[in-house]
Amino acid sequence: MTIKRLFDIPHYALEKYPKADMFVTKYQGEWKKTSTQEFINQGNKISRGLLKLGIKPGDKIALITSNSRTEWAIMDLGLSQIGVVSVPVYPTISSEDYEFIFNNAEIQYCFVSDKELLDKVMKVKHNIPSLQGIFTFDNVSGAANWKEILDLGEDDSTQIEVEDLSKAINTEDLATIIYTSGTTGKPKGVMLSHNNIVSNVLGSMPRIPKVKSLDYKDSKALSFLPICHIFERMLFYLYQYNGFSIYFAESIDKMGENIKEVKPHYMTVVPRLVEKVYDKIYNTGASAGGLKSKIFFWALNLITKKTKVSKPSGLQEILADKLVFRKWREGLGGEIITLVSGSAALSPRLNLIFQNAGIPILEGYGLTETSPVISVNSFEKMRVGTVGHPLDNLHVKIQEDGEITVKGPSIFKGYFKNDEMTKEAFTEDGYFRTGDIGHIDSDGFLQITDRKKEMFKTSGGKYVAPQTIENLAKASKFIEQIMVVGDGEKMPCALVQPDFEFAKNWAARNNLNIGSTPAEIANSKELKERIEKEINKINENLGNWEKIKKIELTPEVWSIDSGLLTPTLKLKRKIIKEKFINLYNKMYEHNQ
Repeated sequence: MTIKRLFDIPHYALEKYPKADMFVTKYQGEWKKTSTQEFINQGNKISRGLLKLGIKPGDKIALITSNSRTEWAIMDLGLSQIGVVSVPVYPTISSEDYEFIFNNAEIQYCFVSDKELLDKVMKVKHNIPSLQGIFTFDNVSGAANWKEILDLGEDDSTQIEVEDLSKAINTEDLATIIYTSGTTGKPKGVMLSHNNIVSNVLGSMPRIPKVKSLDYKDSKALSFLPICHIFERMLFYLYQYNGFSIYFAESIDKMGENIKEVKPHYMTVVPRLVEKVYDKIYNTGASAGGLKSKIFFWALNLITKKTKVSKPSGLQEILADKLVFRKWREGLGGEIITLVSGSAALSPRLNLIFQNAGIPILEGYGLTETSPVISVNSFEKMRVGTVGHPLDNLHVKIQEDGEITVKGPSIFKGYFKNDEMTKEAFTEDGYFRTGDIGHIDSDGFLQITDRKKEMFKTSGGKYVAPQTIENLAKASKFIEQIMVVGDGEKMPCALVQPDFEFAKNWAARNNLNIGSTPAEIANSKELKERIEKEINKINENLGNWEKIKKIELTPEVWSIDSGLLTPTLKLKRKIIKEKFINLYNKMYEHNQ
């Protein structure tokens, strides 16, 4: 069958890869499987139930879940096949942003996973005239439950209406509006059609590695990134298309446990997670003590010297792989075929370390507006430090100022209710402006240099690309997060969030008293001097205009909950600067 719309994918999966565990979610300590047939049956019930509620094609329904789960997938199918526009929303944004999104999209019904999210929506419900009802996935006392919609759709005599509506849906019809969390300003509603996402799924297919010893239908993917993010969502459809079972992780905190239980073959990751996994591995190896630590550092030293990806060769590398790196792979379930990394730039150093430890990472690049993949590495064509070749169905053009622009079927329809912003997003000849700077090398690999909007100019007129410097700095064990600043100032400086746990261990080893709370640790003169040494090492590889001249340590953890990181763990630069403005002013000796 030909796949043209999102809801065609499950029917294709049923025809080609019917299975008992299409989706698997853990409820109260037990993994519950949903078969391909049951998934489609439940989706049909949702469609019929919504039609009985009076929902029509083109209406907007919001989906908000703390962690990805099977109910979200069923809702997505039920909405898409009757032409209802899904509006997935990040669970971590503020109630005020909920209010803005719901009013902007004119949301009629909202489905939330739990009581906490219900309370968040209830807080602003009275300010949203279009909102007629809220349903929960969990059983919440006094709240309407999503099973009421399933019950409404139990009678299948109206299934013909669902099928008629499905047949009438065109590939270019609007499927979803995704509000980008962004690092500044109000969320923007990105309009994506069925064809936008389907073309990206099909265009990304050749990049998924095929392993002869493993039948696709036996493959498992572990999904833990927010499914409201287009990166995870596109892969959610791609996994279905390939007949992979999708296991939804309970939470980031339980990732380690879930990986061991599921033993996944595929996983999507963001660079921050790769950094955290590496830090955990490093700390375990460093604290093992005695011979174990010596072997760990010997093995690590062997692969950090490698400048290219290659399999273990020679007695030392084979021995290191057996003694050390096999345990790394076992820590990721022992069956990983590849991790797919996106959302931000991955440190080439870390990428090489993982690749040479036998944990392949396919780094890619894209935006919500591009559904999302523009380019991605593959096993056949891979170059660490790049984001691979552009997809075959897209055309990438580098503008004179270095901005990456792109044209093709997966480029979005525009920003919802914002024609002016939509017009500004495209060049005169119809290429979408990504806002990223980069170049394509002689072998066709795309390399991202920096975010155009994040680059800044010092008062001396020199451009600085902060993300490149930040990636170098985060290789230090002392630095958990760093933000390079200096727009309009005479020199670059940096706000640094130390790795507080590592700093405490370092202080204990060196008999230093640096305190125990983040505020006390950040105030430590000894720690600041030690981190300045790390920064000086980085400065050796930078041009004079890029060198970080001063740093200040911030007294708290930068997190999603604190509002300093986006849901995909990117820096909210404007908010971080505002939060630590006193430290910023101190570096530049501004009057406070």
